[in-house]
Order: sequence, then structure tokens, then C-alpha cells
Amino acid sequence: MAKESFNWKSLFINDETNNSEAAAINLPPAPTSPTTSEKKFPNEVTESFPTNSLTNPFLNEIFEVYDKGFESLNETGFDFFELYKSVLAVGVTNPQSYQMAFTMGKSIKSDLTKEFLLQKGSFYITEIEKVYTKYDTIGKTKKSELDSTITKEKYNLSKSISDLEAKIIELQKELEAKKLELQKIDPVNMEQLTEIQLKMEANNLAKQKILTSINTVITGINQYL
Repeated sequence: MAKESFNWKSLFINDETNNSEAAAINLPPAPTSPTTSEKKFPNEVTESFPTNSLTNPFLNEIFEVYDKGFESLNETGFDFFELYKSVLAVGVTNPQSYQMAFTMGKSIKSDLTKEFLLQKGSFYITEIEKVYTKYDTIGKTKKSELDSTITKEKYNLSKSISDLEAKIIELQKELEAKKLELQKIDPVNMEQLTEIQLKMEANNLAKQKILTSINTVITGINQYL
């Protein structure tokens, strides 16, 4: 009986909000197909997905997730999965690789047909599309949430900066006003300072004059009386 679905490890490593759905799990090993000493399928695929870890460091990891997920769907016996592995190992553009794989498949599963293989191929595609849709939705949701958080943080910081800039402008205006007041202190009070200074000088002269006059009289008294 075909498996309905499979659950791969989360494609988003730090997904704390989806632990129940996207947590890492141990994938079951692929069942091995019956083989004979004369006919044996390759154990490893020689052709792999093209990757460019320099531009996207997650490609190798995600490809591995899909490979293991694909492998976890495999059932006992020969179906599309075994043909796929064999053809991929020999060469997907080599017609003989398909004939060889189909012939070996017939030796394992006598009622193997092209229609059965295509049906199973469609099954794998459907299951992979389901998983892709699931994690694509998770990714878009997380990206949307992060975009919203970034937008909010930018708005708050921009507002704080604007408020601080406005305060700085007000402080600069206040500073210039205080400087101007400082510059006006001497001119504004100069007249009053001059008046006070003149009055002090007049007081000194008046005192000096009256004392001189009094002392002159006192001298006269002492001299002439």
C-alpha cells in the first residue's frame, strides 16, 4: 500500500513556532530491492543536483532533505524509484539505461509496465509538491512576519531619530538665543554702568573738594587765631 505522505526535517532551522510540524526527524532508510548476483542496481547515484554553495549556502542541505524525503517514500519491490536511481546512475540521456533498468525491473517484478512506472512517478511528484507547498508556505509566512517586524522596527527607530533631531534643532535654537543674550549683556548695561561710574567719580571729587575746603579753613584757624 502506497504511503500517503512523508514528513521531512524542517527546512527552516530556527523555526520555533512550527516545532510540531517542522522539527527534524529521523528518516527511515529506503527498502532494498531484491537482487541477484548477475543483476544488481547501483548503490549510489553518480549524477547529483547542480549546486552553488558560494551563492546559496543552504542548497546542499536542502537538496539532501529532498533526496532523503524522496527516498523515504520508496516501497519494497521495484517501482519508479529503483528505475530512477538506475537511470540517473548510468545516464538520463542514454536510451540504453532505460532499457537496462526496465529489463532488470521486469526480472524482479514480472508484471512491471510503463504505465505503472509513470503512475508511480506521478505519485512521487505529487508527494514532493505537497511537501514543497508546506515549507514554501512556512517560509513565506516567516518572511512576512520578519518583514513586518523589520518595518515596525524601522518605523520606530525613524520616529525616534526624527524626535531627537527635532529636539536637537530646538536646543540649537535655544543655544543661539543664549549666545545672543550673552553678546547683548554689555551693550544693554553699558549706559547704566557708565552712569554709575560717573557718579562714583563725582562722589570722589565732591568729597575731595569739600574736604579740601574744610581743611583750608581749619588751617587758617590754626594759623590766624
